Amino acid sequence: MPKIYARRRLSLVAAFAGLIAMVGLFNGPTASAALPTPVSAATARTYLASLTVATEDRTGYDRDLFNHWITISGTCNTRETVLKRDGTNVVTSSACAATSGSWYSVYDGATWTAASDLDIDHLVPLAEAWDSGADSWSASTRQAFANDLTRPQLIAVTDNVNQSKSDQDPAEWMPSRTAYACTYVRAWVQVKYYYDLSVDSAEKTKLSSVLSGC
Repeated sequence: MPKIYARRRLSLVAAFAGLIAMVGLFNGPTASAALPTPVSAATARTYLASLTVATEDRTGYDRDLFNHWITISGTCNTRETVLKRDGTNVVTSSACAATSGSWYSVYDGATWTAASDLDIDHLVPLAEAWDSGADSWSASTRQAFANDLTRPQLIAVTDNVNQSKSDQDPAEWMPSRTAYACTYVRAWVQVKYYYDLSVDSAEKTKLSSVLSGC
């Protein structure tokens, strides 16, 4: 079981730094809301230093072990909730399906007007989590991880960009918009720290490199 409950409290300084960092979250068209603002680069560096370094092990992984897109409110599941959060002027049907709106994909700088062009990315992929410690979690913890709207873990992005990322970590894949690199790695480290997930050596090196320039 991950040490989630022991890591829920950020210091006031870290929280304030995160709010300040929100100013630089977008370097592109304004969205009505988006990924919860990750911790500051300084806090991310501290978190990263404390993470266990271990070789990844995917033995036994099955995506179905992470119950995702659960009902969040009314007829809205997790995917629909993120689409509403991350879009501008989003209109939904009685079934909570987005029928119109505009979405700016921070990974590649593309803007879309059809929800079908968006995927909801697990910033730390489910398979990556499994490789890093989620294989020992309970089913309820895996569900919480797969539908986490509180941490910077879910974001609406261009579908084929998400598919090209697949289950790769930052040593293997980073958003093509370099302006988003700092936000991306800060979020990655925050999620891994909160869920007490390990990092492999190449992943840690890449995260440290990007954070050093943030």
